[in-house]
Amino acid sequence: MAGVTVSDDVLAKEFSAHRTHLIGVAYRLTSTISDAEDAVQEAWLRLSGLDARRRAEIRDLRGWLTTVVGRICLDRLRSAATQRERYVGPWLPEPIVTPYGAQPGNDPLETVVRDEEVRMAALVVLDNLTPEQRVAFVLHDAFSVPFAEIAEMLGVTEATARQHASRGRRAAAEADRPDPTELGAQRELLEKLLSAILSGDLDSVVGLLHPDAVLIGDSNGKARTSRRRMVGADKITRFLAGLVEAYGVHRLARGELVLVNGNIGLVTPAQPAEDGLRELARRVMTIDIRDGQVTRIYDVVNPDKLTHLAL
Repeated sequence: MAGVTVSDDVLAKEFSAHRTHLIGVAYRLTSTISDAEDAVQEAWLRLSGLDARRRAEIRDLRGWLTTVVGRICLDRLRSAATQRERYVGPWLPEPIVTPYGAQPGNDPLETVVRDEEVRMAALVVLDNLTPEQRVAFVLHDAFSVPFAEIAEMLGVTEATARQHASRGRRAAAEADRPDPTELGAQRELLEKLLSAILSGDLDSVVGLLHPDAVLIGDSNGKARTSRRRMVGADKITRFLAGLVEAYGVHRLARGELVLVNGNIGLVTPAQPAEDGLRELARRVMTIDIRDGQVTRIYDVVNPDKLTHLAL
């Protein structure tokens, strides 16, 4: 191709080999697919914009790109912190939805969600950290970026960078994490819960939920879900029964089993109002499990976070 040198072509191939890794880094840092993809694209533009001398100075391309993506994501996290203050209701990570039961493909996002640390519960913990704590913790503990580089990135001393990472590490260790549960058992519990909800068997719904279960809805005021974290099996059961009354059993039953960040979940398609039933927004739901009961329900209905959904 005219205008493309051999070195440029080789550089593009080398970058492509690291793309999935970089998407994983950026998603762990931002919890947002679009931000992750934009950060990786920006990293490519910065790399391809270097002259031959500066390219030759890069001894570890993967490490260099990881640091560049980290810098870009740090800027986005600091900007997002201000936007988050205006967000209506709880904020959840943008879900990565992949087919359930299909053979693994080559999509970078399908590779990213094989990592246990991108499950919803793990990302929610990261979302509660400061940008500095998140970047220091994730880059050092997950991707082995030296503290000297992290300190330079954050504009702090190396000791302060270590302190940021330590706080992130402590928050992750103290978090109420779900039990690791194989997909078959997740599916069985989710199907029992859905069956009980749709049949109106509220006693069974309560029994399937942990007494201290939490429901977190993410809408930014653009669709209907709980605008506050809802705690307790009884409250959540009444909320779920209200969904059935508002939207109808037959419409909610059109949901499709999928994987949401690697765990079992459900996508319900958008449906217009009909016969006295409200308009139903597209939603993605997934669960956490502990001791054989549902401990958390994540309900994402903000349309801005479902734009990558190709189902």
